[in-house]
Amino acid sequence: GIHQPPMMRRRGEARTGGEGPNFVIPASSASASTLRAVTASVGLLAAAAAAAVSAVPIQAFAPSPRTSISTRVLRHQRRTATMIRPFLSSAAASRRLLSRPSLISSRSSRSERSLSMMSTDADTPDYDVIVIGGGHAGCDAATASARTGARTALVTQRIDTVGELSCNPSIGGIGKGHLVKEVDALGGVIGEAADRAGIHFRMLNRRKGPAVRGPRAQMDRDLYKDAMQDLILNGEKTLSTVEASVEDLLLDEGDGIDVLAPLLGADAVEFADKNDAEKKMADMASAAANKDNRKARIRGVVVTLPDGTRKEITSRTVVITTGTFLRGVLMIGKERYSGGRHLRDSEEVEPPSVGLAKTLERFGFPLGRLKTGTPPRLDGTTIDWDACAIQPSEDPAVPFSHLRQFSGEQPPLVDAGTLINCYKSCTNEETHKLVMDYAHLLPEYDGKDGKGNGPRYCPSIYKKVERFPERTGHNSFLEPEGLSTNIVYPNGMSGPYPEDIQLKIMRTMVGLEKVEIIRPGYDVEYDFVNPQCLTHCLETKTIGGLYLAGQICGTTGYEEAAAQGVIAGANAGRAAAAASRGEAAAPFMLGRDEAYIGVLIDDL
Repeated sequence: GIHQPPMMRRRGEARTGGEGPNFVIPASSASASTLRAVTASVGLLAAAAAAAVSAVPIQAFAPSPRTSISTRVLRHQRRTATMIRPFLSSAAASRRLLSRPSLISSRSSRSERSLSMMSTDADTPDYDVIVIGGGHAGCDAATASARTGARTALVTQRIDTVGELSCNPSIGGIGKGHLVKEVDALGGVIGEAADRAGIHFRMLNRRKGPAVRGPRAQMDRDLYKDAMQDLILNGEKTLSTVEASVEDLLLDEGDGIDVLAPLLGADAVEFADKNDAEKKMADMASAAANKDNRKARIRGVVVTLPDGTRKEITSRTVVITTGTFLRGVLMIGKERYSGGRHLRDSEEVEPPSVGLAKTLERFGFPLGRLKTGTPPRLDGTTIDWDACAIQPSEDPAVPFSHLRQFSGEQPPLVDAGTLINCYKSCTNEETHKLVMDYAHLLPEYDGKDGKGNGPRYCPSIYKKVERFPERTGHNSFLEPEGLSTNIVYPNGMSGPYPEDIQLKIMRTMVGLEKVEIIRPGYDVEYDFVNPQCLTHCLETKTIGGLYLAGQICGTTGYEEAAAQGVIAGANAGRAAAAASRGEAAAPFMLGRDEAYIGVLIDDL
């Protein structure tokens, strides 16, 4: 009589392949131990490659009075514990396989240990590079910086949320999967973490040419965060973590002031490919010319430690990857309260970053407001799965990791046989009528005359219905959030209506007629910086040595954030490491003809 969630497929059941040919490289003689040995040396390899390539610049939540969110989550977890019991053996084995080594025991001791690794030389900065924020831009920026040899500190409000999937539990997709593969080729960590935690894999656009096929994988949220924290906390020896809230920047002010860690200009760099040189030389010359507009240089940050102590930490360069935290405001219906995001499965809010925003404003940075949203989380036990269209995983899968793909190995949960199914539902005319009838209950935003200005490619259900009134339906993929939970993410259904209205809207959809909401969706509005104030290395033109990456640049998506993080981190690290030797580094740039990352940054 125990319900078996249809999302889970047990080991031994038929595996379903995707349509079209399989592009996984055939298995070679390389064993798992060989791959691990190669992986262990990839940091040195990436550093050597970077050195070679760089010569060629390329208020509290107001839940329903019936029950609090925490109570609903607790009830859900009890039900899930019963339902998932038939699968615990394989899922638990997978977790043991992927469990990271024991981390430092307490949050305060993590800060103390990291701070103890700072330089004690009065003439040497505490670190070469400080990266602010532990999201996807921050994780890949910190890793890239550390791999240049720069002493790097990743500063985050909570170390236990490093690598959190703040919104959708998936990595990749059309265009986005390209970026993940490129980040992996540059030695980044998002692809490896996605492979370790992937529980559903598909290659999108298989019917079309190879150039537009997009690898995509569904994540187990807990395993993904574990994997990312393992890669960050137990990875590069030159990478430290500091648990603190960054309150402000340390700056030396002065018009045209020299930076502490300069990058070489076009006149000092030799280009191996003359066909590639012209645009990059122009981009570099433009960056060098910005010295006339420079108003300050970075020399560190001011932080507040968990015990309330205020401290200055010095560095040669700083990378800001604050995501949605820059003067963030959370909204549901007409309620507004300060915060960058809600902690997962909690009413607790992570505080916004206000001091940084005020400093950027003071120096004339072109700031604007963007908003994004996350949909309600659904109780999978209340979904009629038989009424929904099944979306099986491909098996074998195409990994994000090039090393894993070229060795013929599969992501670990594919081998463990713990893949899941996703399902598809769809909106209809009744859904759309409710979406428009209750539009007056949506939040009043700061941007766009109260309507809110969302980043591209992340529209709410209201925006989709408003823009395409002729459409009678919009697909929504029902995505399980992990192996040991029955929480479901309804992709494409963000809309910060009051909770009772969110429930009415969801119950108009096929298979969701009796669905229950575990946590309502909400929107967040935050400051972003117009990226035209950056160079192609993602260094700001106004404050020398200050780099930006991720949603602060106006983009959305884990993949775009990681891509910018690699470039910002590599340049911040190369510049700072070279400056510690009394030298200047060549910038690391990717052209439009070389990478989708190059197109992304050039467009920004």
